[in-house]
Amino acid sequence: MTKVRIGSKMVGEGESCFIIAEAGVNHNGSLECAKKLIDTAKWAGADAVKFQIFKAEELVTPGANKAEYQKETTCSDESQYEMIKRLELQEEEFRELARYAKEKDIIFLSTPFGARGADILEEIGVPAYKIASGEITNFPLLEYIARKGRPIILSTGMSTIEEIDEALNAMRSAGGREIILLHCITSYPAKMEEANLRAMVFLKNAFGLPTGLSDHTQGITASIAATALGACVIEKHFTLDRSLPGPDHKASLEPTALKDLVNSVRDVEKALGSGIKRPTKEEMKIKLIARRSIVADVDIPEGAVISEEMLALKRPGTGIAPKDLKKLAGKKAKKAIPRDSLVTWDMVE
Repeated sequence: MTKVRIGSKMVGEGESCFIIAEAGVNHNGSLECAKKLIDTAKWAGADAVKFQIFKAEELVTPGANKAEYQKETTCSDESQYEMIKRLELQEEEFRELARYAKEKDIIFLSTPFGARGADILEEIGVPAYKIASGEITNFPLLEYIARKGRPIILSTGMSTIEEIDEALNAMRSAGGREIILLHCITSYPAKMEEANLRAMVFLKNAFGLPTGLSDHTQGITASIAATALGACVIEKHFTLDRSLPGPDHKASLEPTALKDLVNSVRDVEKALGSGIKRPTKEEMKIKLIARRSIVADVDIPEGAVISEEMLALKRPGTGIAPKDLKKLAGKKAKKAIPRDSLVTWDMVE
């Protein structure tokens, strides 16, 4: 499986899971709030912080309806266009955020929803592009981004395997070579019973690409499980406060939970280990205490032929192992062996 470099990080099998703190539009159109989100992502230990760059008039028609979750989390009589317009950041604000992220030593990523947004990100020098699930059939945008020659992280929510294959072919035909796939359920929040984390493994096997999870479930359980299943990337929405107004806050993690997610992913990585079954250094010490040895169950006189009935199996495990009981039986004692003494090979002949 290929590996992809994103900034200072290598992404792929055998590498540390690349954790993207998805700020999205949870800045509510405020540059100051967006900077606080960068601070939070850095504090939590994420590898990257990601925003979305768009112009409402290029993304949605004035009469487009909101998704049900957006109706529930924002003003119900507001159109999708009006909502998205409120959540825009200006071009210079994006440049300022990229500069700020560099100061904080965290990788800056963004999802462009149009050619102009992709161009701005290219000028900023993002190390990779993220493509949202909703754009997977937007071949003109996929090809435009692919021609930039940078790594691409593609979310696959709402997609069939055929649509993913078509999107990959479109990007590759335009020069896209370094691609990461994210399994995703485009629902806010996604139900745990619909998370289908094994689909992530299916995508990895089907396409041979680094694969991860864009997690829209509540909490951090799915992300932790995905890490155990081999996710190369975990992307998770976060916010400063879930009670803030806006479409995505309620399905996002608050700062402490984001930090918990990062710590849990790192713990899982440690726990996964090499996959080779062998005793650890600590186990090597403990097995001398926890395992049993062959001991004399009676006082065995010198010259006696030792039978199994004269022997017992007790701790510690520093003597002859119980598996050799039958080998020891029938041997002659070279000297007297007191009851409860460990029997050693030099005691018999």
